[in-house]
Amino acid sequence: MTDTSQTFRPENEDQLRDAVAWAVSEEAPVEILGHGSKRTIGNPCKAAHRIDMSALSGVTLYEPEELVLTARAGTALDEIEALLAENGQELQFEPLDYRALLGSNERERGTLGAVLSANLSGPRRLKSGAARDHVLGIRAVTGRGDVIKSGGRVVKNVTGYDLSRGLSGSWGTLAVFSEVTFKVLPRAGTETTLVVSGLNDADAAHVMAEAMGSNAEASSAAHLPESVRGRFVDGALAGGPATVLRLEGVPQSVEYRAANLTRMLDAYGDIVPLDQDMSRALWREIRDVKPFCDGTERAVWRVSVAPDAGHQLVAGLRLRAGVDAYYDWQGGLLWLRMEADPEADLIRKGIKALGGGHATLVRAGDAVRAEVPVFEPADPALAALNRRLKEQFDPQFILNPGRLAADL
Repeated sequence: MTDTSQTFRPENEDQLRDAVAWAVSEEAPVEILGHGSKRTIGNPCKAAHRIDMSALSGVTLYEPEELVLTARAGTALDEIEALLAENGQELQFEPLDYRALLGSNERERGTLGAVLSANLSGPRRLKSGAARDHVLGIRAVTGRGDVIKSGGRVVKNVTGYDLSRGLSGSWGTLAVFSEVTFKVLPRAGTETTLVVSGLNDADAAHVMAEAMGSNAEASSAAHLPESVRGRFVDGALAGGPATVLRLEGVPQSVEYRAANLTRMLDAYGDIVPLDQDMSRALWREIRDVKPFCDGTERAVWRVSVAPDAGHQLVAGLRLRAGVDAYYDWQGGLLWLRMEADPEADLIRKGIKALGGGHATLVRAGDAVRAEVPVFEPADPALAALNRRLKEQFDPQFILNPGRLAADL
């Protein structure tokens, strides 16, 4: 059988618009790809043709003094981060890197457009927000073949800002970003992490809440049960469960706040500080789900619930299924690896019983992803709204059809 699929590789916005216009005229669904590092997240895409964004790359504006960076959507994220690091700056929402978890090869690098399309964030989420909270503006091509622009290049310019934010997390189903502008911020002068050892999951949730609510200004809080603790930083944290609290800022402030927080939590057990290099390595591995980067297709879930409900969900799951877990975002973000069945119904029923949240099946084989709703099923009102948005931006349903939901 002859393969009639086409792959478009636009090098500028005009070529991107032409590629989408071709898909519209031919009523031919297309899959949108950056470098493909997150291609296996979501329901399998129902498209024979592809738009490869990797050639639409390059930084078009970077003004360190103004804390703003603009780049084409296909620009590799590691290139952006290296440029920012040279100037002592960073994307403060520290977008996670899915490559090791999903088994991507070295060529499949994350792109700046995908960061916004997937609305990525890391352990600093509670303090600094996600990608959508740092975007200043976008240029994009809708599923109608129209070029749209929203926002600007300075923080005070809010024209169309809601559209820039509104397209975040749409996973390329409404429009294809051609260029994005982000606010960037100075990197902290130093950091340390306080490790509180020996707490069970429930007590850890209480300690994390106490730390994050204190004047210590902790930027991140996570709990690593004994089953996963030894898999971080080459086993340097081996031992019982560890509750880890990150403090960042100028050296004198970090030292002062760490001492105060240590005194405040003294009753909970031994507290050991990590130096800057160890701290940064640890939080990078927490961000990138290092314990579950095992080269398998065992189901890995990303679950968001209220911080005080996370340990209850895990406790309930452990009574009925084989599950390994750790906690980020003060206990509100759970990373779960299931030992056998994906257990989608069990997880989602547990979330509902605890007052709500959402679960995304981040890793699984193609057959599982074709059968299990990968993203949290929307209630009827939200599903109707999602469909109306799709009909407005992409009336022929040609952009990444089926990736978010079967009927989209």
